[in-house]
Amino acid sequence: MSTEILAPMPGTIIEVLVSPGDEVVEGQELLILEAMKMENPIVSTIDGKIKEINVAVDDKVATKQVMLTIE
Repeated sequence: MSTEILAPMPGTIIEVLVSPGDEVVEGQELLILEAMKMENPIVSTIDGKIKEINVAVDDKVATKQVMLTIE
């Protein structure tokens, strides 16, 4: 079963901390999203493996946009 990590707010991706195939644990930082001049860490909600990353540094994201998938 896959879990999608969604953008909690509109903003810009300023750092991607994982790659496809990486093992992650719940609470691990995956991305840094800049919104309203603040850096917001996006963390994993489950233990698993990064299946797909749909964003890159400098990408603009919308609220609830799928940023990555964990399986």
